[in-house]
Amino acid sequence: MEVIGDLPRELFLEILLRLPVESLMRCKCVCKYWYALISNPKFIELHLKYNCNNNVCVLLKRCLLTCLGERENMLSLVCSSGFSFINLDVDLSLYKKEPCLQLLGHCDGIICLSNYRDDIVLCNPATRETMVLPESCLPCYSSISNLIPQTSALGFGYDSRTHHCKVVRIISYWEERSGSGLPHHSRVEVYSLATGSWKELNVKVPAHVWYSPCFETYFNGAFHWYAIDDNRNEVILSFHMGNEEFQVIPMPSALSLYDYSMCRSLFVWNGRIALVIYPRKGIEKSFQIYVMKEYGVRESWTKILTIGPLTKVEMPLAFWKNDEILMEGSDGLVVSYNLKTQELKDLPIYGVPKSFATLVYINSLVSVKGGNRVLDGDNTDFDW
Repeated sequence: MEVIGDLPRELFLEILLRLPVESLMRCKCVCKYWYALISNPKFIELHLKYNCNNNVCVLLKRCLLTCLGERENMLSLVCSSGFSFINLDVDLSLYKKEPCLQLLGHCDGIICLSNYRDDIVLCNPATRETMVLPESCLPCYSSISNLIPQTSALGFGYDSRTHHCKVVRIISYWEERSGSGLPHHSRVEVYSLATGSWKELNVKVPAHVWYSPCFETYFNGAFHWYAIDDNRNEVILSFHMGNEEFQVIPMPSALSLYDYSMCRSLFVWNGRIALVIYPRKGIEKSFQIYVMKEYGVRESWTKILTIGPLTKVEMPLAFWKNDEILMEGSDGLVVSYNLKTQELKDLPIYGVPKSFATLVYINSLVSVKGGNRVLDGDNTDFDW
């Protein structure tokens, strides 16, 4: 079958694979054949692989002030070419004015959003498709009368065994008048796109998740949180999406006991976990970067470099393109620091201070409702 005149089908496919999602969505309206081709799960897989190798971006969440002084969340995409950015037309009606909106992770073009209290939403910003997850399978009350349940951690990532995305939730139960600062116990549940439902896991949570800015990270098949163990040591708590088990990863031995004046942030840099230590306050800040050269091994933590001191920089947001770090300025402006040239560059992106969150992101046609071959693991050859 000739697709466009005498244009070979392989060449036509290569052209389509290079188109952005927005253009492909319009192409689906041309004719039934194009619609079937672009909707084919194998094409969706090939398009995702092409973008993984060629079109990696940064998804940025920030708050903007309206003319009435109200805060509204905005999602923007920062592209590698000249740090250009576009605002995404995504329906955030559920969380539009939510000051605590969190980006929980990214998986094959799908992102997970929540405010830790209400609904959890899966969203593909490129196709503008969204889905609210069903209610928790865990009861909203405790069998012990004086315990109060609270969502303490959420994570989102890819299970390479089943080829499906999963959401993990830790619910902690707190005593009403306890002065220990640690929960009485915790329960864990997992939502899978394969089943479309939640299930409770019979596992013990070996550490207690605490907040630390820009720390929650998916890497190596596992989601990672900042946590405190029962001995009140700082640790990294990870949950593996495949075997659905927790692991405690120690912090670098060079770090002293927890110092509230210092922040810890976690990123993926050059295919490894990177820990950034920096002051919580101050006009000038220095940023120490540690890299875990062997995953899970405390002795492999290595201090790579120290950035700064830098003025009017609050916190790191994302490692990008191997030698760039996006950072939040103290005035609500996003800046980029080049590790090679040590130059700090202001970007034309602003927002309410301390409202920023980022994800390294890839545009895709993958549906939030599943049914994609890229998620189902079917490696059947592409059928024209």
